[in-house]
Amino acid sequence: MTESWVNSAERIGADLHLELSGPGGRRATLIQALREAVRSGRLAPGTRLPPYRSLAADLGVARNTVADAYAELVAEGWLTARQGSGTRVADRAEPLRGAVRTPVTTPARARGPRHDLRQGAPDASAFPRAAWSAAYRRALQAAPSEAFGPGDPAGRRELREALAEYLARARGVRTEPDRIVVCSGFAHALRLLFGQGAGGVLRGPLGMEAYGLGFHRELLVTAGVRTVPLPLDEDGARVDVLGRERAVLLTPAHQFPTGGPLRPERRAAVIDWARARGAMALEDDYDGEFRYDRRPVGALQGLDPERVIHIGSVSKSLSPALRLGWMVLPERYVGPVLAAKGEREGWVSVLDQLALAEFIVSGAYDRHVRRMRQRYRHRRDRLVAALAAHAPHVEVTGLAAGLHAVLRLPPGTERSTVKAAVWQGIALDGLAAFRHPQAEPTAGDGLVVGYAATAEHAYGAALEALCGVLPPG
Repeated sequence: MTESWVNSAERIGADLHLELSGPGGRRATLIQALREAVRSGRLAPGTRLPPYRSLAADLGVARNTVADAYAELVAEGWLTARQGSGTRVADRAEPLRGAVRTPVTTPARARGPRHDLRQGAPDASAFPRAAWSAAYRRALQAAPSEAFGPGDPAGRRELREALAEYLARARGVRTEPDRIVVCSGFAHALRLLFGQGAGGVLRGPLGMEAYGLGFHRELLVTAGVRTVPLPLDEDGARVDVLGRERAVLLTPAHQFPTGGPLRPERRAAVIDWARARGAMALEDDYDGEFRYDRRPVGALQGLDPERVIHIGSVSKSLSPALRLGWMVLPERYVGPVLAAKGEREGWVSVLDQLALAEFIVSGAYDRHVRRMRQRYRHRRDRLVAALAAHAPHVEVTGLAAGLHAVLRLPPGTERSTVKAAVWQGIALDGLAAFRHPQAEPTAGDGLVVGYAATAEHAYGAALEALCGVLPPG
């Protein structure tokens, strides 16, 4: 064991005691020592650490060793780094008491990033407050007295009727109100469908795209569902490799996160597979409303309403704060899903359901989606133009739809680029963060860059900062 007293009094007015021990090189032992100092409470939230040059000199290691260790701990959420404030222990990095805590794997957000280029979030400043308030008032005035009692677990009839009309018109869904169940979003839908253990409506193994949202996989694992990754190529998920799975989860309108729709022949193939195996396809209608360069891609459910469960929400078209979503179910699954949900609505506000129904019926929802489609397309075009001007060697894909793009990077540069972004206060994700743990890294190195969440006045600075951290051509 090597103990090192790091005396940085002349520079920051404090002594830092670290115990560098254990397997691995100097970087690994330094990261472990700093984690343990924070975990035990010896380094309190807000404590300023020595500049990496000073700490490197005191420890007798290379500057890059300390800089890389700091960057790793910033990315994990233990430390924060802000220009002019130095590197500090994150405000939320509280000492553990008893249980082992898993480090957070996203940048610390106690004070928030300077530039938010994360995927999956709409422009919060564009929420249609006036139109929503007007719809809410009209819905309250028209609501019958029984609407203020216990909620129907299927959802308000007014909303299910509005959704049946809208989804048929805008997404090509074939349904009727009695086959729609309202939920609080996609994750809630998965919980209802798979439940815990053998009591779920559906059972695994479940095929799913090799790249997708990790928290969906974790939710399924918690429910005891085995997931099988499906390879991806330029035509979408390789559904031809489906075999004994009992269900498959797809994002056919716009594959998340790599982009691109599921090709027509593969749509037909997955329906054929589901019919032959007595299996189900779950359709996450991800980014279905936001298509820019061609006509919208219709819902997979329209090919066979008895073999596809269509799941959607307003988390991107309006706001994730509303917690409103829906499942369009085959008739045989409506009863089991309602049984799983319970006798009363316990998740979704009845008043929000009434307001959304009015918002749709009045045409305000269509107007809002069209307006946001124009705004996001303009944001996307600005991203493409900035990259063409400052990083023409970086290929951009997944541009036809959605709220994010994928920046293809040279092999071996993704991790260092994400770290550089963290140091510059840019919040974004690398492609590797979305890969199924059992899947091959076929998508290569890349960044998943969201262009919706950043406020309009800050978007230009965010693009400039992004271009500044990209690897040279």
